[in-house]
Amino acid sequence: PDLLPACNGEVTTLSFLQDVVDILLQYVVKSFDRSTKVIDFHYPNELLQEYNWELADQPQTLEEILLNCRTTLKYAIKTGHPRYFNQLSTGLDMVGLAADWLTSAANTNMFTYEIAPVFVLLEYVTLRKMREMVGWPGGCGDGIFSPGGAISNMYAMLIARFKMFPEVKEKGMAAIPRLVAFTSEHSHFSVKKGAAALGIGTDSVILIRCDERGKMIPSDLERRILEAKQKGFVPFLVSATAGTTVYGAFDPLIAIADICKKYKIWMHVDGAWGGGLLMSRKHKWKLNGVERANSVTWNPHKMMGVPLQCSALLVREEGLMQSCNQMHASYLFQQDKHYDLSYDTGDKALQCGRHVDVFKLWLMWRAKGTTGFEAQIDKCLELAEYLYNKIKNREGYEMVFDGKPQHTNVCFWYIPPSLRSMEDNEERMSRLTKVAPVIKARMMEYGTTMVSYQPLGDKVNFFRMVISNPAATHQDIDFLIDEIERLGQDL
Repeated sequence: PDLLPACNGEVTTLSFLQDVVDILLQYVVKSFDRSTKVIDFHYPNELLQEYNWELADQPQTLEEILLNCRTTLKYAIKTGHPRYFNQLSTGLDMVGLAADWLTSAANTNMFTYEIAPVFVLLEYVTLRKMREMVGWPGGCGDGIFSPGGAISNMYAMLIARFKMFPEVKEKGMAAIPRLVAFTSEHSHFSVKKGAAALGIGTDSVILIRCDERGKMIPSDLERRILEAKQKGFVPFLVSATAGTTVYGAFDPLIAIADICKKYKIWMHVDGAWGGGLLMSRKHKWKLNGVERANSVTWNPHKMMGVPLQCSALLVREEGLMQSCNQMHASYLFQQDKHYDLSYDTGDKALQCGRHVDVFKLWLMWRAKGTTGFEAQIDKCLELAEYLYNKIKNREGYEMVFDGKPQHTNVCFWYIPPSLRSMEDNEERMSRLTKVAPVIKARMMEYGTTMVSYQPLGDKVNFFRMVISNPAATHQDIDFLIDEIERLGQDL
């Protein structure tokens, strides 16, 4: 109650915020200190019981509030730590952090120019630049920042359906034929999730076979399209993946674009993970053909290290998002305003309230330039190659697929000494499946590093190492390998 807007609250407020900033700055410094833990792990019931987290009728003192801030950060996972490899989004960018602080202080909503003038203009400029990098002439088209790649992919499905059957907006799914979408068996689960949310149904998402590297097989795509048409279904979308979640594979976009053109199907590219490679002259060939897509998902919060969350959907045809989503709410989008109404972007979004996600990307881009992002991305890919070269012939390691990785995903099994001389049979498989989870649990208990594992298809649990943190070094890769061996020797 002593803080602003309380009478004479300035002094208390400033000292409180100064204390908060001090807590945050200490955390930032710790995040990059390799001698600190990545995680101070406790089981959920322990954490619940150790502190009083309950909400009460009476206010607490500011000292207690500061203590709450400290406690929360004490158990936070240091996602900026150079040895945190658990997710596709890692790292802690200082300019991005500063931008996030500014965004929160400005505390406005992205729906109209009226209340977010600079932010709306920056979104316009940034999305146009991203579309240019995709390869659309003059950065033409449209786009939006959405709450994560799953929602961006859902927007693509929504717009593709509207383009083919505009009447679906008023009449609903009952008024149109049975639609089918196609995506690879290694694609992100959000494609099925979007189909469920939009009333298309998960059974209408047909999974296309992948080769041994995890890339969609175009001949299988064409076969399944013809099959669907013979059954009387209407193919409306193909979602190709540029950088799959587990293998980091890039679907052959040119071949897929040819098929989409031939059958007049909307081509979406889910580049949530791989889109950042467009910033790199050395690696952007992996997305050759992306300029032929009708829509593209690109998450700067992954490979480019922008603070969460920052996901863009880019659409080649201008005006389509607007006509698909607008509802003309007259209390928000008045038609007799005194400025150019094309800058009121809120009516093309599914959300009404929309967080300002653009400022951190824009400010980081200003601070680094495209070449700065390029250097950062090239470095991460170089580290992945270093890891691959280090373990491909090392005793106790088996690669999940042959050949050097196309992205920073390096997938491998650690084979403990006890399994190395065993022949490849059911028993070995069932023992190997337990190795990665135990090593991961021990990693978290010790708090030294974090790396993800999963099964895929007929392959039992393997480690998926990903690198997107520019703070990581060769030494951190060496550390990870040593740590896996230390924790897995006795298994």
